[in-house]
Amino acid sequence: MSSTSAAPVRGWSFWCKPALFLLVACVGLYYVKWSPYYLKAFVAADNHNIGGSILNDAQTAPLTAALAYARVYFLAIWKAAVLAVILGSLLQVLIPRDWLLRLFGRAGFASTLRGGLFALPGMMCSCCAAPVAAGMRRQNVSVGAALAFWIGNPVLNPATLVFMGFVLGWGFTALRLVAGIVLVFGVSMVAQRIARPETLPEAAVEAVAEASVVDAQPFLIRWGRTLWQLFWSTIPIYVLAVLVLGAARVWLFPHVDGAMADSLLWLVPLAVVGTLFVIPTAAEIPIVQTMMTLGMGTGPAVALLMTLPSISLPSLLMLRKDFDARVLVTVALLTMLVGIVCGLVGAVVL
Repeated sequence: MSSTSAAPVRGWSFWCKPALFLLVACVGLYYVKWSPYYLKAFVAADNHNIGGSILNDAQTAPLTAALAYARVYFLAIWKAAVLAVILGSLLQVLIPRDWLLRLFGRAGFASTLRGGLFALPGMMCSCCAAPVAAGMRRQNVSVGAALAFWIGNPVLNPATLVFMGFVLGWGFTALRLVAGIVLVFGVSMVAQRIARPETLPEAAVEAVAEASVVDAQPFLIRWGRTLWQLFWSTIPIYVLAVLVLGAARVWLFPHVDGAMADSLLWLVPLAVVGTLFVIPTAAEIPIVQTMMTLGMGTGPAVALLMTLPSISLPSLLMLRKDFDARVLVTVALLTMLVGIVCGLVGAVVL
């Protein structure tokens, strides 16, 4: 009698945890992303502009540039960053590990595809997506799926694509979408293949038994421990890297004039800089819009549109403990290559 009545209670408790995660994700994303971006889409459609470039202050002193950029940057992203750390930690304590492994555990294209699709509602920048990707890896999600989620958040962001169409033109959006699909899934699959064998998780069906073991510690203790570990391993290095890049922008972004045309002389350096520099979500659009107004060619502009949002040095450092160094270097180099190729294509077709 008692065992029969206890089963529904355990079942209810089991389903409550994923439901709580879904509730936190939906409420948080609505407040931080979905509602503001919905309203911004009308601004982009009416004004063909979504604001000024985050690089417009023309700082010349590195220390002043670092503090000024960090202030503007963190004011723009702090809500998303807080939500990302919360979701990355809750993912590890509320979602059954066997669920994650069945969806994202196998080192193959299907798992990578699901990781990329899972990124679409998030619409986060690479740094805000990094804590969630780290949480996925700490649950033994495959390298390809976690990378597709991480890169897919900024590159395949539906809101950014809409903003880009209204501000820069739908040709830029089409090129960004096609190249973005190649970047997200192609780079993720290549990185998956070069990952060390020991970093590849076992097949999901083989890990179900281990994943089903219930942690005896109370939820709040487990979540607090996981939250602190994720915060400490990602946020301090993130803040430091943003300050360093804020200072370095004095040299990274030269004065733009008519000489910055469609040539490899500008295309390659800007693809490298775009890959390493850090920006808030969709900030690449006003940056490129301003630079093109000042005389930048289409090729370098497209290279920046592809590389600026995709990854950054801070996000790479945030994931240093969750991915093999060879994987992260490969992702960075391939992102630069995609930016260069897209710039060459954009100079011809746009």
